[in-house]
Amino acid sequence: MITCIIIDDEKLARESLTRLLEINFAAEVKVLGSSETLKGGIELIHQKAPDLVMLDIELPDENGFRLFDYFNKISFDVIFTTAHQHYALSAIKYSAIDYLMKPIGVIDMKAALIRFEKKNEKKISHQQVKLLLESLKMGKSFHQKVSLPTADGFQVICVDEILYCLASENYTNVFTIDNENFLVTRTLKIIEELLPVGTFFRIHKSTLLNLNYVKSFSRKDGCVVTLENGQKFDVATRRQEEFTNMFIKKVPVIQAIEPGNLFTN
Repeated sequence: MITCIIIDDEKLARESLTRLLEINFAAEVKVLGSSETLKGGIELIHQKAPDLVMLDIELPDENGFRLFDYFNKISFDVIFTTAHQHYALSAIKYSAIDYLMKPIGVIDMKAALIRFEKKNEKKISHQQVKLLLESLKMGKSFHQKVSLPTADGFQVICVDEILYCLASENYTNVFTIDNENFLVTRTLKIIEELLPVGTFFRIHKSTLLNLNYVKSFSRKDGCVVTLENGQKFDVATRRQEEFTNMFIKKVPVIQAIEPGNLFTN
């Protein structure tokens, strides 16, 4: 059974989340307690030693991200909860830490608990925390590294090293420029949302490419894009115009100038 505590400054949110877990997941989860402040939550963690902390980002005494400042050794996992879609969510995604958007429903909670159960390492690593804090510091411009969850834990990789991603049912195969690949326990849609727009483009429902490694595009034998490593992929009909427009934006057209028109009076 998963033991957890809830940290949220809103009483109604704490009570709703507690009821949600007790009514729908009584066999899987035991709520050990809740707190309206980060300080009180830290005390509860030390007292109860939970497996999981459900942590609101916006708290009255301190930002929820400050939780990690109070622990030299992290022996629990965290699911962030928030009602706001701001850049902090990108930071959470980059570090492969889970989150739930409020209001939290049964289906979303069930999916989060399944993800937690599938983890071999049921606690946050210092590497994930470091990546989270770095990305928060950099704000919206942070696109250097991303931490992708795998069945065994997570894989930290430079975004520029990702060549392409292929959907594999509810998972994603990520391929790198070094001819390596690994399976990520997230859908291609989630990976697409995580990677920077303008650099990655979904040419097909099952294929996401890094545009920096596109070598050519041809309509001769269907619509086929070739990467620098020689690999070829079909571009879905409905994505062709948008795909070509991406490169028109990236590469400005230089008009030829006739000799004699180089200078004008």
